[in-house]
Amino acid sequence: MAGYLAVSVILGLIIGSFLNVCIFRIPRNYSIISPGSSCTACKTPIQPWDNIPIISYIILAGKCRQCGEKISLIYPAVELLNGLLYACVYLTYGPGWHLPLLFLFVSAMIVITFIDLEFQIIPDVITLPCIVLGLVAAQFYVADPFSAHSVLGFLNSLIGCLSGGVIFWLIVILSRGGMGGGDVKMMAMVGAFTGWKGVFLTTLIGSVAGSLIGIGLMVFTGAGRKTKVPFGPFLALGSLITIFLGNLIFNWFFPYPIG
Repeated sequence: MAGYLAVSVILGLIIGSFLNVCIFRIPRNYSIISPGSSCTACKTPIQPWDNIPIISYIILAGKCRQCGEKISLIYPAVELLNGLLYACVYLTYGPGWHLPLLFLFVSAMIVITFIDLEFQIIPDVITLPCIVLGLVAAQFYVADPFSAHSVLGFLNSLIGCLSGGVIFWLIVILSRGGMGGGDVKMMAMVGAFTGWKGVFLTTLIGSVAGSLIGIGLMVFTGAGRKTKVPFGPFLALGSLITIFLGNLIFNWFFPYPIG
């Protein structure tokens, strides 16, 4: 078990480095394949030994080897976060074919969070392929967060996808621009991976977290009610709590079997 856990963490760190590429390039419409990574200040290509997750940042003291420009702390933070989430996925669900899909899901949530925080967009290039993948794989490989050691099933995935999409589409209409289409597709994706119960919990947790942060911003920064706060990060938080603690939380709300 310790060996598989270590592999999960290392894989998470390595993929976390790639997530940084996605976070920087996707909203700018750059290719995530080529060219290779380079310093954003001096444009010097980053050598492989300077691109080792976490370790290179520490060795370089958070600065570019060539120009000395500071490297954002976000880069090692994303790598570490992805590694920790991969460890949580393995510890929660154990080994199996479901792991790659859950790894993909948590990594997608990280990318969505950081892009939405900076650009206030949730790219279709992330959500739409994941919706299709979740629906296709649900019958065989997507683990059900509300039923230990069971697959989600296509019907549950489809209902979750439709409910997440339709509910948030209605919210977009009623809010008159207060929420965007990216949130709609994101919740359709969440539903495809977690089912209708996952949509319910993600929405609940995300709304509570968003409200608390919004109140905090108004109290401590003087932000007004019209201040735009991206909702994607809160939905991402809700979806992550759902896949790790969904069954426990749902059973607390509904102690008797539902669905």
